[in-house]
Amino acid sequence: MTEAATSTVFIDNERITVTEWRFAPGASTGWHRHEHDYVIVPLMDGRLKLLTAAGESFGEMKAGVPYFREAGVEHDVINANDAEYAFIEIELK
Repeated sequence: MTEAATSTVFIDNERITVTEWRFAPGASTGWHRHEHDYVIVPLMDGRLKLLTAAGESFGEMKAGVPYFREAGVEHDVINANDAEYAFIEIELK
């Protein structure tokens, strides 16, 4: 069984949720679907493995460089680094 990433919710109200995700090497979020648009802000450089219905891909993350995704994304996110990895997720409601 894969280790689960850990989440810490910093803000959660009727307009936004801000969560920090931390992953040990190989840890994953588990399969999930995003019900709202969201922004990811990597806290460090690194590589993430993304599993979707279409298959497997990798994302190269750069510290502080955000990216946006629309609602409906369904995936599992896995730390593909040899060390801990973390990002901030900002979900718009």
